[in-house]
Order: sequence, then C-alpha cells, then structure tokens
Amino acid sequence: MKKMSTFSRIGVAVAALLFLVTYKLPFWVIYLTAPQYPEGLTLYIYLHKLGGDIEIINGLNHYIGMAIIDEADFKEFIVLPYIIGFIVLSGLLTALFGNRKLLYGWTIFLILFSILAIYDFWRWEYEYGHHLDPNAAIQVPGMTYQPPLIGYKQLLNFGAYSWPHGGGWFYIAGVSIACVFAIVEFRKARKQTKA
Repeated sequence: MKKMSTFSRIGVAVAALLFLVTYKLPFWVIYLTAPQYPEGLTLYIYLHKLGGDIEIINGLNHYIGMAIIDEADFKEFIVLPYIIGFIVLSGLLTALFGNRKLLYGWTIFLILFSILAIYDFWRWEYEYGHHLDPNAAIQVPGMTYQPPLIGYKQLLNFGAYSWPHGGGWFYIAGVSIACVFAIVEFRKARKQTKA
C-alpha cells in the first residue's frame, strides 16, 4: 500500500499548518547586551521584514565599520513568503492525497531548504561581520563582528545572543513532525513489502 495512515495524514496536515505562524511571529532574534544598554538591543528577523532596534544598532555598527542593515538588501524577504506558502500548500496536498512518495519528497524538500536557509543566514552574518570599512572610527586589528549563528558570542563589550524566535520554533516543529511521520511511514512501507 502506498497510502499513509489516517493518523499520519492528520499529523502531516498539522505540520503544514504550523508553518503559517511564521508569517506573524519573528523567525529569528539577535539580542545584544552591554553595560551602556542594560535593557539590551534586539534585532527581529521576520519572513518579510526586520524589526526591533535597527536604527540604534546601525548607529553603533557605523563606528566599527559594519554596513548598514537595510531591508532592501535582503532579496530573501521577497521570496520567503512564497516559499513558505508553497510548503504549506504542498504539505496540505500531501495530507489530502495521503501518498507516501509525496510525503518523502515534501520532507526532503523541507530538510534541504532548511539547510540552505541556515547557510544563507550564516553567510549574511559573515559578510556583515567581516567586510568592514577601513576608515571606521573604531578599529581593532584582527577583530571581526560576526554574530553567532546560534548561541552566545562576546563582541568587544557587547554580548551577542542569537536563536530562533516564535516563528522559528514553529518552523522547527513543523519540520520535525514531518520527519517523524516520514520515518514512521517508511518503516510501515518496509514491513508491508516484507510481508
């Protein structure tokens, strides 16, 4: 049988719908702390825009030679909402038709897209943290300012934290659920083939 169980189909539909939350909640957050900013500074990254203390962060970055963080530079903001829309629609169609091969394909796409997105985010952080203005007011030989991909990193007198925000956690949950049901259905298919 090539059909998924009803339970798996419901699970896949739930996974697909979880991705809708990424349209509303920030996907990622970079949080900066320093003695002069005890309340901290926050950069929220949504699917289609940036939020938080961007102007203050840009003002500080100017002194150390980092480029201005500008939404217009992020071509990803144009395509990401459509990609997530495709993920939701294709996931719901996978649940509707209940075909295992569709589930495998959808799950593989999610994994590959996630890897690409993580790499793209790392590349953006690398470029902003390494390509510095040689005429900057503050220059520390050998110092770069790439924020951590995930976790904590000390950057001069600033502590930089980076991790998924609400939308990111829902995305991770959706991918995880898809993987679980793909594995479950793959094992069922193998047992049916052997029987």
